[in-house]
Amino acid sequence: MNNLLILIQCKDSVGLVSNITRILAQHQLNIIAMREFVDEAEQKFFTRIECSGIIDNLSVLQQELINNLPTAADVRLVPKAEKSIALLVTKEFHCLADVLVRAHFKTLGATVKCVIGNHETLKDFVEKFDVPFYFVSHEVKSKADFENEITSILSNYELDYIVLAKFMRILSPEFNAQYKHQIINIHHSFLPAFIGASPYKQAFERGVKIIGATAHFVTDNLDEGPIISQQTIHVNHTFDAKQMAVAGREIEKSVLSKALEQVLEDRVFVSGNKTIVFE
Repeated sequence: MNNLLILIQCKDSVGLVSNITRILAQHQLNIIAMREFVDEAEQKFFTRIECSGIIDNLSVLQQELINNLPTAADVRLVPKAEKSIALLVTKEFHCLADVLVRAHFKTLGATVKCVIGNHETLKDFVEKFDVPFYFVSHEVKSKADFENEITSILSNYELDYIVLAKFMRILSPEFNAQYKHQIINIHHSFLPAFIGASPYKQAFERGVKIIGATAHFVTDNLDEGPIISQQTIHVNHTFDAKQMAVAGREIEKSVLSKALEQVLEDRVFVSGNKTIVFE
């Protein structure tokens, strides 16, 4: 018996679930779990199906599903397999450390293939986990050369996702275009508030009573990509900007961890600038 995950998004219409389950039954596939959602405003249907059975030809099954769904349906068949990721970092260690520790103890759901840093600060720490660390300086080359060197390193690995674990550089549209919906960023703010640099300073100056963190897919619009996960914690007038940043590091780790869990388990659909997340 094999396990298979089926991910479908398409235009909504009557009888979709019936058509899908009928085809799976014809292929002797047993549905273990099925979640579906309809975005009524956009008239779009989303479903995530876990099933098991003897699967002889994935492409035949995929094409049969496509033929029985509305035009331009997106059908992905995902055999059970661990994902591969790369991390981009600068100097802060807390998100990086959390990901590496969980990868080491096999609770991440992915293998960390490499870490790329634009400073060497974290090199010794990363190498303790037997993970390759590459230093690519942004200071002695143009932005295009800097990103081309990163791309050259990433191309040596078959990657599912790239995680910006406190990578404090803005990536160009040209770089982002190579990895559409594959780059995940952790932003130290409850977006859409306090976009860009120094969000804790911005939050302190505004006198907020909650601070938060947001994990999102990277797009060309700074910190405005589809949101995967968010959390907040309460603060008060006794917190200065530095204390907010210290408190924020814990929630940043938590939010990134949750987002990676959801993405690596293929629970996240991107629809325009929004996500549908099957918890």
